[in-house]
Amino acid sequence: MIPGLIGKKVGMTRIFNEDGTSSPVTLILVGPCTVTQVKTEETDGYTAVQLGFDDKPKRKVTKPMQGHFKKSGTGLFRTVREFRTDTPEEYKVGDTVSVGDIFQENVRVKVRGKSKGAGFAGGMKRHGFHGAPASHGAEKVHRKPMSAGSTDAARVFKGKRSPGHMGNANVTTRNLKVLKIDTEKNLIAVMGPVPGKRDGLVIIENL
Repeated sequence: MIPGLIGKKVGMTRIFNEDGTSSPVTLILVGPCTVTQVKTEETDGYTAVQLGFDDKPKRKVTKPMQGHFKKSGTGLFRTVREFRTDTPEEYKVGDTVSVGDIFQENVRVKVRGKSKGAGFAGGMKRHGFHGAPASHGAEKVHRKPMSAGSTDAARVFKGKRSPGHMGNANVTTRNLKVLKIDTEKNLIAVMGPVPGKRDGLVIIENL
Protein backbone atom coordinates (compact mmCIF):
# COMPACT_ATOMS: atom_id res chain seq x y z
CA MET A 1 0.00 0.00 0.00
CA ILE A 2 1.21 3.51 -0.76
CA PRO A 3 1.87 5.67 2.34
CA GLY A 4 -0.06 8.79 1.33
CA LEU A 5 -1.97 10.92 -1.14
CA ILE A 6 -1.97 14.37 -2.70
CA GLY A 7 -4.35 16.99 -1.33
CA LYS A 8 -5.29 20.63 -1.10
CA LYS A 9 -5.61 22.71 2.05
CA VAL A 10 -9.21 23.92 2.39
CA GLY A 11 -9.26 25.92 5.62
CA MET A 12 -9.88 25.66 9.36
CA THR A 13 -12.89 24.75 11.47
CA ARG A 14 -13.62 23.04 14.78
CA ILE A 15 -14.94 19.63 15.77
CA PHE A 16 -16.99 19.14 18.93
CA ASN A 17 -16.11 16.05 20.94
CA GLU A 18 -18.48 13.83 22.92
CA ASP A 19 -17.51 15.51 26.22
CA GLY A 20 -18.50 18.93 24.86
CA THR A 21 -14.99 20.22 24.21
CA SER A 22 -13.94 21.41 20.78
CA SER A 23 -10.79 20.75 18.80
CA PRO A 24 -9.42 23.12 16.13
CA VAL A 25 -8.74 21.26 12.90
CA THR A 26 -7.56 21.93 9.37
CA LEU A 27 -9.62 20.48 6.54
CA ILE A 28 -7.69 18.93 3.65
CA LEU A 29 -9.26 17.82 0.39
CA VAL A 30 -7.44 14.54 -0.23
CA GLY A 31 -7.76 12.99 -3.67
CA PRO A 32 -9.27 11.22 -5.36
CA CYS A 33 -5.95 10.51 -7.07
CA THR A 34 -5.45 8.54 -10.27
CA VAL A 35 -2.59 6.13 -10.85
CA THR A 36 -0.68 7.44 -13.87
CA GLN A 37 2.33 5.10 -13.73
CA VAL A 38 3.53 2.05 -11.82
CA LYS A 39 7.30 1.73 -11.47
CA THR A 40 8.92 -1.63 -10.86
CA GLU A 41 12.40 -2.90 -10.12
CA GLU A 42 12.74 -4.39 -13.60
CA THR A 43 11.79 -1.29 -15.59
CA ASP A 44 12.88 1.61 -13.37
CA GLY A 45 15.25 0.22 -10.77
CA TYR A 46 12.93 0.96 -7.86
CA THR A 47 9.29 0.43 -6.89
CA ALA A 48 6.87 3.33 -6.73
CA VAL A 49 3.39 4.45 -7.74
CA GLN A 50 2.86 7.76 -9.53
CA LEU A 51 -0.38 9.61 -8.77
CA GLY A 52 -2.11 12.50 -10.53
CA PHE A 53 -4.31 15.04 -8.78
CA ASP A 54 -6.49 17.99 -9.86
CA ASP A 55 -7.56 18.14 -13.52
CA LYS A 56 -5.77 20.61 -15.78
CA PRO A 57 -6.80 21.97 -19.21
CA LYS A 58 -4.81 20.71 -22.16
CA ARG A 59 -3.64 24.18 -23.18
CA LYS A 60 -1.76 24.46 -19.88
CA VAL A 61 -0.06 21.06 -20.04
CA THR A 62 3.40 20.82 -21.60
CA LYS A 63 3.95 18.57 -24.62
CA PRO A 64 6.10 16.03 -22.73
CA MET A 65 3.45 15.67 -20.01
CA GLN A 66 0.71 15.39 -22.62
CA GLY A 67 2.59 12.45 -24.11
CA HIS A 68 3.03 10.91 -20.68
CA PHE A 69 -0.69 11.12 -19.88
CA LYS A 70 -1.61 9.88 -23.37
CA LYS A 71 0.56 6.81 -22.86
CA SER A 72 -1.09 6.05 -19.53
CA GLY A 73 -4.57 6.65 -20.97
CA THR A 74 -5.65 8.87 -18.08
CA GLY A 75 -6.75 12.48 -17.90
CA LEU A 76 -4.52 15.55 -17.64
CA PHE A 77 -3.49 16.50 -14.11
CA ARG A 78 -2.08 19.61 -12.51
CA THR A 79 0.05 17.73 -9.99
CA VAL A 80 1.95 14.46 -10.31
CA ARG A 81 3.81 12.87 -7.38
CA GLU A 82 5.48 9.53 -6.69
CA PHE A 83 5.03 7.42 -3.58
CA ARG A 84 7.49 4.64 -2.80
CA THR A 85 5.96 1.26 -2.01
CA ASP A 86 7.13 -2.34 -1.72
CA THR A 87 3.92 -3.67 -3.29
CA PRO A 88 3.39 -1.83 -6.59
CA GLU A 89 1.55 -4.87 -7.96
CA GLU A 90 -1.47 -3.81 -5.90
CA TYR A 91 -2.10 -0.96 -8.35
CA LYS A 92 -2.51 -0.61 -12.07
CA VAL A 93 -2.63 2.45 -14.32
CA GLY A 94 -6.03 4.12 -14.23
CA ASP A 95 -6.96 3.04 -10.71
CA THR A 96 -8.52 5.67 -8.44
CA VAL A 97 -7.24 5.97 -4.87
CA SER A 98 -9.39 7.86 -2.36
CA VAL A 99 -8.91 9.05 1.20
CA GLY A 100 -10.72 6.07 2.75
CA ASP A 101 -8.29 3.64 1.10
CA ILE A 102 -5.20 5.02 2.82
CA PHE A 103 -6.12 6.82 6.05
CA GLN A 104 -8.03 6.02 9.23
CA GLU A 105 -9.31 8.14 12.09
CA ASN A 106 -7.25 8.61 15.25
CA VAL A 107 -3.93 7.89 13.56
CA ARG A 108 -0.84 10.08 13.21
CA VAL A 109 0.27 11.54 9.88
CA LYS A 110 2.81 13.96 8.47
CA VAL A 111 1.96 16.77 6.05
CA ARG A 112 4.31 18.37 3.52
CA GLY A 113 3.63 21.73 1.93
CA LYS A 114 5.10 25.09 0.96
CA SER A 115 4.93 27.70 3.71
CA LYS A 116 3.41 31.13 3.22
CA GLY A 117 5.78 33.62 1.63
CA ALA A 118 6.50 36.82 3.60
CA GLY A 119 8.87 38.45 1.11
CA PHE A 120 11.99 40.23 2.36
CA ALA A 121 11.94 40.40 6.16
CA GLY A 122 14.25 41.87 8.76
CA GLY A 123 16.01 40.08 11.58
CA MET A 124 13.29 40.73 14.17
CA LYS A 125 10.46 39.31 12.09
CA ARG A 126 12.44 36.54 10.43
CA HIS A 127 14.43 35.24 13.42
CA GLY A 128 12.74 36.77 16.47
CA PHE A 129 15.57 39.12 17.45
CA HIS A 130 14.69 41.51 20.27
CA GLY A 131 16.23 44.57 18.68
CA ALA A 132 18.37 47.28 20.21
CA PRO A 133 17.41 49.10 23.45
CA ALA A 134 15.12 52.06 22.86
CA SER A 135 17.26 54.32 25.04
CA HIS A 136 18.47 57.89 24.69
CA GLY A 137 21.12 58.21 22.04
CA ALA A 138 19.95 55.25 19.94
CA GLU A 139 19.29 56.48 16.44
CA LYS A 140 17.92 54.36 13.57
CA VAL A 141 19.27 51.13 15.05
CA HIS A 142 16.23 49.83 16.94
CA ARG A 143 15.39 46.99 14.53
CA LYS A 144 18.83 46.38 13.03
CA PRO A 145 20.45 42.94 13.44
CA MET A 146 23.79 42.37 15.10
CA SER A 147 27.19 42.49 13.44
CA ALA A 148 27.83 40.34 10.39
CA GLY A 149 30.48 38.47 12.36
CA SER A 150 34.17 37.84 11.88
CA THR A 151 35.98 40.30 9.61
CA ASP A 152 39.26 38.46 9.07
CA ALA A 153 37.49 35.69 7.12
CA ALA A 154 36.50 38.24 4.44
CA ARG A 155 33.16 36.51 4.03
CA VAL A 156 29.92 35.80 5.85
CA PHE A 157 29.70 32.27 7.25
CA LYS A 158 26.87 30.04 6.07
CA GLY A 159 23.86 29.92 8.36
CA LYS A 160 24.23 33.51 9.53
CA ARG A 161 20.85 34.77 10.69
CA SER A 162 20.34 37.93 8.73
CA PRO A 163 17.51 39.75 6.96
CA GLY A 164 16.38 38.02 3.78
CA HIS A 165 13.66 36.06 2.01
CA MET A 166 11.20 34.69 4.57
CA GLY A 167 8.88 31.75 3.97
CA ASN A 168 7.98 30.12 0.64
CA ALA A 169 9.97 27.03 1.65
CA ASN A 170 9.14 23.34 1.82
CA VAL A 171 7.97 22.45 5.33
CA THR A 172 7.04 19.09 6.87
CA THR A 173 5.00 18.86 10.07
CA ARG A 174 4.87 15.47 11.78
CA ASN A 175 2.72 13.73 14.36
CA LEU A 176 -0.56 15.38 13.38
CA LYS A 177 -3.70 13.57 14.52
CA VAL A 178 -6.51 12.64 12.12
CA LEU A 179 -9.76 13.37 13.96
CA LYS A 180 -12.35 12.77 11.25
CA ILE A 181 -12.58 11.47 7.67
CA ASP A 182 -15.44 12.23 5.26
CA THR A 183 -15.19 9.67 2.46
CA GLU A 184 -18.12 11.17 0.51
CA LYS A 185 -16.52 14.62 0.24
CA ASN A 186 -12.91 13.33 0.31
CA LEU A 187 -12.14 15.51 3.32
CA ILE A 188 -9.82 14.77 6.21
CA ALA A 189 -9.73 16.81 9.44
CA VAL A 190 -6.24 17.08 10.94
CA MET A 191 -5.42 18.64 14.30
CA GLY A 192 -2.13 20.50 14.24
CA PRO A 193 -0.23 23.06 12.14
CA VAL A 194 -0.58 22.35 8.42
CA PRO A 195 1.93 24.32 6.31
CA GLY A 196 0.87 26.52 3.42
CA LYS A 197 -1.90 28.89 2.46
CA ARG A 198 -5.52 28.12 1.64
CA ASP A 199 -5.86 26.08 -1.58
CA GLY A 200 -2.15 25.23 -1.29
CA LEU A 201 -0.90 21.83 -2.39
CA VAL A 202 0.00 19.37 0.38
CA ILE A 203 1.25 15.79 0.59
CA ILE A 204 -0.21 13.81 3.50
CA GLU A 205 1.37 10.50 4.53
CA ASN A 206 0.96 7.94 7.29
CA LEU A 207 3.76 7.73 9.82
